[in-house]
Amino acid sequence: MGAFSVAQRQIGGYNESRKKQNMQQYIYTEVDAIMYDNGKIYLGLSGEERVELPLSMCNRHGLIAGATGTGKTVTMKVLAESLSDAGVPVFLCDVKGDVAGICAPGADSEDMQKRIERFGLTGKFAYRGYPTTFWDIYQTGGHAVRATVSEMGPELLSRILGLSEAQTGVQQIVFRVADDRGLLLDDLKDLRALLNYVNDHKEDYRMKYGNITTQSVAAILRALLPLEKEGGELFFGEPALDVNDWIRTDAEGRGMVNVLDCVKLVQNPTLYASFLLWMLSELFESLPEAGDLEKPKLVFFFDEAHTLFRDAPAVLVQKIEQTVKLIRSKGVGVFFVTQSPSDIPDAVLAQLSNRVQHALRAYTPAELKAVRVAAQAFRANPAFRAEDAILELSVGEALTSFLDEQGVPTIVQRTKIVCPQSLMGAPEPMARMKAMLHDGMEKYDDAADNLSAYEVLTEQADAAALEKQREEERLAQEKAAAEAEKQRAKEEAAEEKRRQKLEDEERRRAQKLEDEERRRAQKLEDEARRRAERAAEAEQKKLERQREREAAAAKKKAERLQSKIETQLVSAGGRILRRGLLGILKR
Repeated sequence: MGAFSVAQRQIGGYNESRKKQNMQQYIYTEVDAIMYDNGKIYLGLSGEERVELPLSMCNRHGLIAGATGTGKTVTMKVLAESLSDAGVPVFLCDVKGDVAGICAPGADSEDMQKRIERFGLTGKFAYRGYPTTFWDIYQTGGHAVRATVSEMGPELLSRILGLSEAQTGVQQIVFRVADDRGLLLDDLKDLRALLNYVNDHKEDYRMKYGNITTQSVAAILRALLPLEKEGGELFFGEPALDVNDWIRTDAEGRGMVNVLDCVKLVQNPTLYASFLLWMLSELFESLPEAGDLEKPKLVFFFDEAHTLFRDAPAVLVQKIEQTVKLIRSKGVGVFFVTQSPSDIPDAVLAQLSNRVQHALRAYTPAELKAVRVAAQAFRANPAFRAEDAILELSVGEALTSFLDEQGVPTIVQRTKIVCPQSLMGAPEPMARMKAMLHDGMEKYDDAADNLSAYEVLTEQADAAALEKQREEERLAQEKAAAEAEKQRAKEEAAEEKRRQKLEDEERRRAQKLEDEERRRAQKLEDEARRRAERAAEAEQKKLERQREREAAAAKKKAERLQSKIETQLVSAGGRILRRGLLGILKR
């Protein structure tokens, strides 16, 4: 089988003859893997001696360290290419964007020809690309990488968020409620919805699960904000990545090279750490125990590893240490790539048995101390001082020490690292696109918003809101009916009052008319009586006047008579007679 299979041709390869000078070459000839042979990875030369890493020891983890520009990426790619040739799937973190070039053949140059000759590869070396699957949490440079909140679990998620013991306890209750109620926690909106739901019903869960405080729930929600800002809403969701899709080989039996675009991811350490811990934990939980294998099932390379541990809490470092230590038995190897071994916590560094140390630059006492510490990690070689060599190494040269077939560290060797066969640099956009179109991982491209906690709780909340609305409408209708009845009664009362008022007014008018009629009758009666009285009085007065006139006439007559008598008496002349007559008249 040719070095570039039919499957590779499907991802954009072209059979072309060698081009002269510095033009990029695509040479796919019938050659065998030249960096991997007889169970060992050819990494370079120490003098004239081949420096090799036993494939069976790659799951004992490793460290690739060195200052910027000293060749760490080249070493990582050489190891990845050889592992792929050995049929071992590889996972690479592409921090600067140049690792993605592993999908395309390398470019020839005069310097490359010299290196090929120096390593004894003339006539054997072939530029070629490797079967590559591109991944990107931010879904721009590769297929989406997603995990569900449930897969992450409450403990791991709490450590990533830096929650306190009490807050972690509340988060465990929330996950337990989700399990008991059959609610799926796929993405962060599911977790937010369930946190708010549990907080709203904390009194219902208090006696079953324990105390739930609003302060703890609020703290968890607040801790989710930075993770969401860094892209957590893209990482958490469906369809969740099946890690077995990383453990694949192509039609030739070469291991799939999985490249994660980390250009943006490394700028968000919380999400980077979340991804790392989830991935290692998922592999540990899903893969069976394998023991010591002839070759690992999968090897990871984490570039710029210092970003994983910068300001990381102790519990997070402990989890990484535990996972790295235990995942070896699952047949998985992990290599950390960083500038200085001091970037890696000692507990994790102790698990990294295979070491590649490129040059370090030391200008301060602290940097000199870091060089001494790095040198002391190697098994001494009497031919040179490792501490001096670290400062003298040229680009593409490194101190190497690997475990041999018996698991014993070899003495440190000063090694010239071989050149990679794939492109050193970013590939053409078309090459990346073709790889993505034909790698069979398009199932991850479209996010799925399945029925989960958010939808269930939202539906329940909507149903409760609808029921509440209906109840409110019923109460409103009843209230409206009561108001209408009250208004009707009020109107009837007003109408009755108005009618009563009209009746009272009519009665008062009738009474008034009656009173007026009675008064008129009384007045007429009084007037008639007064007229009668006046008439009677007038008659009486008339009678009285008549009597007075008669009396006056009688008196006058009497007086005339008396005068006449007196005159007669006088004339008669008797005193006594006159008195008698006067007495008679008086009687």
